[in-house]
Order: sequence, then C-alpha cells, then structure tokens
Amino acid sequence: MEEKKNISLPENAYRELKAGEEYQPVMPAQSTPAEATPYSVTMGIIMAIIFSAAAAFLGLKVGQVFEAAIPIAILAAGIGSIRGKKKSMLGENVIIQSIGASSGVIVAGAIFTLPALYILGLEAHFYQVFLSSLLGGILGIVLLIPFRKYFVKDMHGKYPFPEATATTEVLVSGEKGGKQTITLAIAGLIGGLYDFAVSSFGAWAENISTKMTEWGTAIADKFKVELSLNTGATLLGLGYIIGLKYAVIITAGSCLVWFVIVPLVGYASAEASTMSAMQLFQMYGRPIGIGGIAMAGLIGIIKQSGIIKQAVRLAFNELGGKKGDETVARTQRDISMKIILSIIIATLVATVAFFQFGILGNWFHTIIALLIVFVISFLFTTVAANAIAIVGSNPVSGMTLMTLILSSLVLVSIGLNGKAGMTAALIIGGVVCTALSMAGGFITDLKIGYWLGTTPSTQQKWKFLGTFVSAATVAGVMIILNKTYGFVGENALTAPQANAMAAVIEPLMEGGETPWILYFAGAVLALVLNWIGVPALAFALGMFIPMSLNVPLVVGGAIAWFISSRSKDEALNKARFDRGTLLASGFIAGGALMGVVAAILKFAGVDLYMADWAASNSAEWLALAMYIALAIYFTVHTLKAKKEE
Repeated sequence: MEEKKNISLPENAYRELKAGEEYQPVMPAQSTPAEATPYSVTMGIIMAIIFSAAAAFLGLKVGQVFEAAIPIAILAAGIGSIRGKKKSMLGENVIIQSIGASSGVIVAGAIFTLPALYILGLEAHFYQVFLSSLLGGILGIVLLIPFRKYFVKDMHGKYPFPEATATTEVLVSGEKGGKQTITLAIAGLIGGLYDFAVSSFGAWAENISTKMTEWGTAIADKFKVELSLNTGATLLGLGYIIGLKYAVIITAGSCLVWFVIVPLVGYASAEASTMSAMQLFQMYGRPIGIGGIAMAGLIGIIKQSGIIKQAVRLAFNELGGKKGDETVARTQRDISMKIILSIIIATLVATVAFFQFGILGNWFHTIIALLIVFVISFLFTTVAANAIAIVGSNPVSGMTLMTLILSSLVLVSIGLNGKAGMTAALIIGGVVCTALSMAGGFITDLKIGYWLGTTPSTQQKWKFLGTFVSAATVAGVMIILNKTYGFVGENALTAPQANAMAAVIEPLMEGGETPWILYFAGAVLALVLNWIGVPALAFALGMFIPMSLNVPLVVGGAIAWFISSRSKDEALNKARFDRGTLLASGFIAGGALMGVVAAILKFAGVDLYMADWAASNSAEWLALAMYIALAIYFTVHTLKAKKEE
C-alpha cells in the first residue's frame, strides 16, 4: 500500500512512450492496494444513487446533463482526507468514482430516448425504463472490456482523454496534498466561480459572436456567416488538455459547416434566406455531421478489425479450453473472456425475454430487434470510446438518432409501424443509447485506473453494481417526474433530447421525410477525409457540435502549444505543461461542480439571472474582456512553473 507522500504521476503519464519504454502507474503492479472495500463499495453506491437522481432530475427538468465523474472524484478525495488515514486511499477512491460515475452515463442513455414514450402518448412502465437502462449498461461494459488494452495501453499518449485527465489530477492531488492540491483548488475555485457567475447570475454573456458588432450583424443577416465562442472556463481547460492538433481538426469541421455550407444554403434557397445561421446549422449542418459520424465509425470499425478479430479469437480459444497468459500483471488483468461471453449471452437472452414478453409479443419482431441492438452496440462501442478519448464528449445523441432511423426503417419494412413501432424503436434506441453511453464513460474509468494502477477486473466487476443501482434510480425518478410534472402540456418537463427523438421517429413510423441526402453527403465527406489522412471522427464531431463549443478548444490548445514551446529547455517546458494541465483540470472540475449547483438552484426556482443584461451588447463585450483576462491568467500562471515542480 502506497504512502500518501509518495503519490505522484510519472512524467510519461501523458506523452507517447519511446521505443522499449514502459509506463509504470502510481500504484505499481506488484503492490496490493486496497480497492473494493466495504467503505469504497458503500460510498460508490451512495454516489450512484445521489448523482443518478440529481442528473435525471436536472436533465429532464432543466435540460442540462452533467458528467458525474469529476464531482464524485472531488467528493471521494475530500471525504478521504477527512477520514485522515495515513495509508493511501487512491485505490478505494478510484472504485468509488467508477461505481458512482455509472450514474451520469445511465442517465444520458435513458433521458435521451425514453421520455419520448410519454411525449408521443405511449405507455412506459418502470420495468421498461429499468430494463432498457440495465441491459444497455451491461452490454456497454462487456462489449468494451476486450478493447480496454487497445485504448488505454496501446494508444497511451496518442489520445488526450480530457475528462479522465481532469479526474485523475483531482484524485492524485487530493491524495498527495501540498502545493498541487492548493494549485488545483485555486484553479477550481476560479473556474467554478467564473462559470457560476455566468450561468446563475448572467454577469456577462455565456456566448459571444461577431454579431456583437454592427458589421458582424450585417454579415450574419446577409450572408449567414457568424463566428461564435463560448466564454466558459471549462471549455478553455478542455481545449488545453485536448491539445492544438485535435482542437484544430474539430473546429475545422465547424468552419466547413458555418462558413461554407450554411452560407451556401442561405444564398441558394429563398426559404433558407429567412432563417438564422443557427437554424440552418440545425437543419442542414447537423444531419451532415451525423452522416459523417456514422461513416467515421464504420471506418474506425474497419481499421480496428484486427483488434476485434483478436478479441473474438481469444474468446474462442478460452471456450476451447486453451489457457491464456496466466502471468498477466495485476494492472493489466481483465475479467476472463469466458465470463464476458457468458454475460453477453445471458444479457442477450434477457433482452429477448424483455422484448418478447414486455414489448413486442412477436418472435420474429423480437429477433430482428435483438439483432439491431447487438450489431449497432457491438460495432459502435469503439466509436463511442474513440470520441471520449479525443474530445471527452460522446456523440451518443447523433449515434442514437441514426439507431432510431435505421431501426424504424427496418421495423416498418417488416410490418411494425404506428404506436407499436414507435414504442419498439424507442426501447431499442434506449438500450443502444445506454450501451454506447456506458462504453464511452467506462473507457474514462479504465484510463483513470491505468494511470493510477487499479486492477481493471476489480473496476469491471463493480461497474455492474453501479449500473444496476443507477438504472433502478433513474427509472424511479423518471416515473415520479412524469406523474408530478409530465412531459407534455403547460409547465411540462423540458426533456429537449427526447423531444428531438420524438420529432424524428414520428414521421418515420407514420410517414414523413428524412434528410437522407444530407446523411449521405456527410458519409461521403468522411470517406474523403479518411482518404487524405484527416481524422474523420474528430472532423465530423466538429460538424455536429455547435461552433461556440468548438472554438474555445482552439484557444485552450493554442495556450498549451505556446507554454510548452517557449523555452529551449525541455524540462522547463514539461514543468510548464504539467502546471497547465493541473490548472486546466481545476477549471474543468470547478466548472462541473458549480454547474451542478447552478442547475439545482434553477430547479429549485431560485432565479438570480439578469436576463436583460446578459442578452445585451455590453454583456458580450464584458464577456470578451473577462475571457481574455482568464486566458492571460492561465498563461502567465502556467509560465511561472519551475523545473523542480
């Protein structure tokens, strides 16, 4: 068990390894850290219940979905320091975070699709919401495990893993104490209060754009060209960790949509000329992005086919009685493939029973629905993990939209349409959405474990418990909220994602138009990008995500490049970059935590927001000034780092 004073991330934690170099985690493979203890499991369950209820409440009532991993890590480290144990609690805190973080991913999977059942006037029982979340979550876990080594070990230093980086820094700083904790706490306080001032008080504008000037407004109105930027500290920190390379690729996707496609459509169509740039983006840009994400996913699947074949071969070898390497280090020990296959089979059998006796009542329709769920979940697991590894944002809504469209087309073709078809498609979408959400979230947990030296099989086993608890909590909260507020009518719950899904699926099941040509255009673009060597998934994500959320990534990435290349002394550059990573993690952690507080206040009806001021031109200019001041603080404070740090 490691002493707290020795806790520190190795210098090669975030960079690519040199030939023959091995990464040695904080808790070495030969150590035996306390991990799944009564304390850590109990705390993990409590965190899962609290954050599942909070995330479901806020996501449906306010329309805000927050990632629970960072707030849970902060609480775990804080409670651990209060306990005052002399020995390291790092292993236990990772398990608390892993179990508890099931809440955010299960909530995202459920609220994106299942409330659409209520919105469309269909029945939704507790067992339907619970089982779709539970079965999807389990599928996401077991389908990801065979790819753990590829993403967290083989690709070490090649993917930035922004959320995992921030969470790891929180856990390590909380364990280590001293200067790092103070630096992280100050950055978290600055980033949190900065974002809180915007989200809760409207102290300055959250987003600024070229429309804050007269010439910018004229250009936006006439040519539909608009540049926008979110002024939050969280996205600035996220861009720093992602780095300039991926930030530029992602934002290039935004530039193509906002500076080329949107203006061209606005110019070519008389109807489009009356729309705003944002409306044109939602109607034309996003569908192209969805097509690009889908094709980039297929390209990724083909490129990673060797990894997939290797995992399948290992499974058959184990089933055939052939033993694998029994000398695997503790820090690389996964659940055996035999157990994984057994869980997959059991989950698919349970899914068949759920679909047949709880939804469809037709064996042919049930088998088709099962094939849709398994094939899409299996194929797009790596896509979700890739997206999280690159930008820390899972394009699960885009992939779920594609799932709903494809499943609706298939179900209609076999004679299942109308209300029965909509119910089936939404439940299928719920299972797939949760599976992909879990795969993306769980790769974050496993990367944290890899950096710190947790036993992967321990994380994997207890993740199932977190999934069960979170699924039950989300189902209960959703039923209560529907009975209390409802999803339609006056004062109804917002549920923006589910409303979007309902708007898409209804015309598919009852006749209507789908933008196939735009999906196809995005797919072709992804093929071209892959051909010329540009990462298609990152580019397509930029097309799908609003520009205001992508431009700050370039600002953060530019700061990372600037501070890590100012000196000819590589050791000094490294010290500065590490200080910046700590500050960026603080911005992300503080923003995430205060985002929860802001959403709770909004839900409780505490309205301190100065709407008129926040919408004014003066608020935008103040936002620009505050953002520049924040960026300068970030840069100057980082450049003060010394080599001995």
